[in-house]
Amino acid sequence: MFRPTGFADLAGKRVGIFGYGVEGRAAAARLLDVAELVLVDDVDRGPDVLITDEGGLDALLRCDVVLKSPGIARRRADVLDLELHGVFVTSALNLWLHDTDLSRIMAITGTKGKSTTTALVAFFLHCLGEEAQRLGNIGQPPYDPSIDTSQGWLILEVSSFQIVDLDVAPSVVVVTSLGADHLDWHGSLEQYQSDKLSLTRAAGDHQTLVADNATFHEIQDQLGGDLRYVASDTTHLGAALGLIGAHNDANVALALSAVEALTGIASDDVRTAVTTGAFTFEPLRGRLTLVASEVVKGKILRYVDDGLATSVLPALAALDVFLDEPLALIAGGFDRGIDYDELAKALSLRHRPTTLITMGDAGKRLGATLFALRSDLPQYSAENMNDAVQRARASLESGGVVLLSPAAPSFDQYRNWEERSDDFTQVVRSLVH
Repeated sequence: MFRPTGFADLAGKRVGIFGYGVEGRAAAARLLDVAELVLVDDVDRGPDVLITDEGGLDALLRCDVVLKSPGIARRRADVLDLELHGVFVTSALNLWLHDTDLSRIMAITGTKGKSTTTALVAFFLHCLGEEAQRLGNIGQPPYDPSIDTSQGWLILEVSSFQIVDLDVAPSVVVVTSLGADHLDWHGSLEQYQSDKLSLTRAAGDHQTLVADNATFHEIQDQLGGDLRYVASDTTHLGAALGLIGAHNDANVALALSAVEALTGIASDDVRTAVTTGAFTFEPLRGRLTLVASEVVKGKILRYVDDGLATSVLPALAALDVFLDEPLALIAGGFDRGIDYDELAKALSLRHRPTTLITMGDAGKRLGATLFALRSDLPQYSAENMNDAVQRARASLESGGVVLLSPAAPSFDQYRNWEERSDDFTQVVRSLVH
């Protein structure tokens, strides 16, 4: 079986690109005029792209190697069939890591917090006068030929979809949190968590930084690398950066320690540099972002977009932030089978007035789980975002927080989480203004 260890090995080879989204297009651009390309996707992507079930898989079977995009599940029957027939399946990101100086690269993952921590690390490095790029899920694929990665630090946000295809680790690996997510893709909670943590166990000398909490201590045997537990920041730097919630104190601490691990600059010195310019940091939209406020009967009603919370863990963190305020939670979307018991329990135990507004199949299942625990807690099913926001607003006659924290993906009604957050923002602003 042909096993490439970098893009150079693909010269003159027949290379399949399986999945022609953002990552697949970047890989194809990287290999243009270098290899014979076979482009395949599950859906119609145009005349040059074969459809998997309409001859695409047969074409991939005749390739020397297949670069699989993250959206194609690693243990799908057709992917396993390729390997059974002697076709090596890997990813463009894996080849890029083999081609690049790993000492300049940091990878950040986690069920929640990875996007914010990636943004923080890049910002902290810039505060030190260092050159750094945010790449991966938070930016562009690092192997895109339009991106110059020859200089500076390279900060990658990586998902579990990407990690499962990686067999080498960069110099620093950060895991912000570990919960349940993407169970439809991975097959089970245990497999998801094993896949998520596999980067810490990948080849290569590297430091592994994780939050100092019970979850990571309980699974220490699954963590590889030079392991370090990082306690939450207690200096209120998160607040100075405009970040809401105690979970962001953990993200700030991880970012400080990660920069120290990468550069050798003491975290206290990093904190000093960051504090000076903290006001210039722009928190990511969709992460507990205040969209608008209005006065209702002399009380403040806030509308908060936490649209990036597409799983239970970040939604739970958002509930903790608004523990002492009346709340209307808009949740739900595409149902990928994750367990909503913990989120329903957290809602049922709230002491302040709470209303649940559900959307999509995931919302219906969350609502049913909550009803079994507390039938007296008000909940409504909304057909669209306008209906959801209107019902949430009406439930908070004396102020509080309307929170979009879906705990589910968006693609039952939207193309992505950004489109759902944009819809929430547009509806809120039309009502408030």
